[in-house]
Amino acid sequence: MSSRSVQYTSSPLLASKTPIWRSQFIVAVIAAGFLGLVARAAYVQVIDNAFFKRQGTVRFVRTLDLPANRGRILDRHGNILASSVPVPSIWANPEDIERDPAKLKALAKLLGMSATDLDKKLQDEDKTFVWLKRQVDESVAKDIAALKIKGVYDRKEYKRIYPEGESVAHVVGFTNVENLGQEGVELTFNKDLGGKAGSRRVIKDRLGRVVEDIGEMVPPVDGQDLQLSIDSKVQYFAYEKIKESVVNNKAVAGSVVVLDIKTGEVLALVNYPSYSPGKRGSLSGAQLRNRALTDTFEPGSTMKPLVVGLALEKGIVKPETLIQTAPGKLQMGSATITDAHPHGVLSVNEVIQKSSNVGTVKIAMQMQPHDMWEVFTQMGLGQKPQVPFPGAVAGKVRAYKTWRPIEQATMSYGYGLSTSLFQLAQAYTVFAHDGEMVPMSLVKTNQAQVSGARVFSSQNAAAIRNMLHMVTIQGGTAPKAQTMGYSVGGKTGTAHKVEGKGYASKKYRGFFVGIAPIDNPRIVVAVMVDEPTNGAYFGGDVAAPVFSQTVQQTLRMMGVQPDMAVKPQVVTQVEKESF
Repeated sequence: MSSRSVQYTSSPLLASKTPIWRSQFIVAVIAAGFLGLVARAAYVQVIDNAFFKRQGTVRFVRTLDLPANRGRILDRHGNILASSVPVPSIWANPEDIERDPAKLKALAKLLGMSATDLDKKLQDEDKTFVWLKRQVDESVAKDIAALKIKGVYDRKEYKRIYPEGESVAHVVGFTNVENLGQEGVELTFNKDLGGKAGSRRVIKDRLGRVVEDIGEMVPPVDGQDLQLSIDSKVQYFAYEKIKESVVNNKAVAGSVVVLDIKTGEVLALVNYPSYSPGKRGSLSGAQLRNRALTDTFEPGSTMKPLVVGLALEKGIVKPETLIQTAPGKLQMGSATITDAHPHGVLSVNEVIQKSSNVGTVKIAMQMQPHDMWEVFTQMGLGQKPQVPFPGAVAGKVRAYKTWRPIEQATMSYGYGLSTSLFQLAQAYTVFAHDGEMVPMSLVKTNQAQVSGARVFSSQNAAAIRNMLHMVTIQGGTAPKAQTMGYSVGGKTGTAHKVEGKGYASKKYRGFFVGIAPIDNPRIVVAVMVDEPTNGAYFGGDVAAPVFSQTVQQTLRMMGVQPDMAVKPQVVTQVEKESF
């Protein structure tokens, strides 16, 4: 029969009466269900909502860090030594990650890791965030985005770059991937440079998209720029010259310190070997050390001007006072002090010029240990330098009450105490600044002139400068320190290296610490070459040439007019300093 022929109005089923209890039952069930939903909603939202709020927060509410832009590090002329640039970092949500083997293999390749390592990062599916790789190139981030892998995202971070590279590495230092200072001024001034990160609280959907901001956003506070006293051009030139000396002399390492006497600023603080702050894949501790500040050594003959300066100040000798140094040996108990060459009678001027151990000891032993200890301390030896730098050391000068006569004697020519190259350079500011110990700054000061604590009289400081000048002319130990166009003065030093409980017979450090121009000093330059092994090892041979080249370039860049019209003399015979 066709359905069209059915008469529904006459259907017995529709014609029969429905029991009233059935409709009441249905209404009652619906009402009970509705009341249950109301009760459940009340329970969830009012009575015990903490758990559900917590779950909602865990699953969908995120606090996004808003990174602060780290401040720049600049040299004294405003050249950038360190700055931050935005770069992408890749992260993933393991809960939502698309497990396509081909795409994950391609992702691993772009990230520079194995598929196994990538899988380990994504194993914990309870996590909603995991870093895959921090600070990748823009091209890599674009290639990853092109894969269109669900659950993989990128986020902007800041990466530190160092335009001057190896030459300033030991001064500037570097940051880690979290943009926190780890070495150098990056570490020392981390709080000022780093600023303060902000935050943004948001609700995200399950695809990681921000749906809504909740609460107030805390904006980031960018870090402050830091302007150092360093001159990047002086720094680079000094770095190239000490590198050349270390390589040519087959040495272990070398350092240069350049100080501006008038302003009390550090113009260069150089070490070789160095490293690239932006590429630190295979760094060693030897590369990281700022040797000029962190390494100590016995300074050898560079101590002699300090002792003679004190003797002048005490009135014990005058520059023209004669000292008998023959026969080039001096017996003190069981120890014998010797000169490299016997000289006979020398004036005090010549004691410094010829670097006579015997002459220096005879002068030193006329003074009290306390007086020597006091002047060493006044000149910064045995005390941590007052420059903000991690790892700067104090060196060692033992209490004078413990000195035996032989120890007082050996200290006068640089054995039995230790110092850093920076401390030695700062000590020589006493001679360059008319007898005042100049406080040094690693940050640009904008001062035209600085004053210091007086150690020697102006007259005695000038007398020592004259002796230092004699060291660099014919008959002195460092004619190779002469500089085209500029008068110079300084002191050589050559010291055996400590090995075990004694001294290595064939391992040396060569030094030169000097002043230029000598009559109107503007800079102090200190040079150290550690363990040269290519034949030459005296400070006058391995360190003085670096001093000469650095002085000429530095004074020229500072606009200091030459004070000599003649070329340096060619010296055929050079005095060697005594040990």
